[in-house]
Amino acid sequence: MTTPLNGIFEGDHMAFDEALAERVRRLLARRKVVEEKKMFSGLAFLLDGHLLVGVRKDTLLVRVGSDEGEAALLEPHVKPFESRGKVMKGWVLVAAEGVAEDDQLKEWARRAIAFVGTLPAKS
Repeated sequence: MTTPLNGIFEGDHMAFDEALAERVRRLLARRKVVEEKKMFSGLAFLLDGHLLVGVRKDTLLVRVGSDEGEAALLEPHVKPFESRGKVMKGWVLVAAEGVAEDDQLKEWARRAIAFVGTLPAKS
């Protein structure tokens, strides 16, 4: 069972930074096809059915695609996203320091939208 606790949701191993999630919500609010869903031990934002960005603890999960993924890993505050011990190509985790400013968050969202926007919509 998931219950709110001081702005952080915990339960079923789920905990994410509600302030960061709210910043992402505001940034993506004008996109009518963005859906919010609890997953990956945090909160995910989907565009046309594809995971776009997510908030895990105080980090931002960003889907940038395989071509952009390697270059993104060279940037400060960025590390690979691992799921079940396997590095997921085309996905990166950006530490809180890398999205502390609204311009930083906006740029990561722009990069995710640029990639996910090339994928066919899921029904």
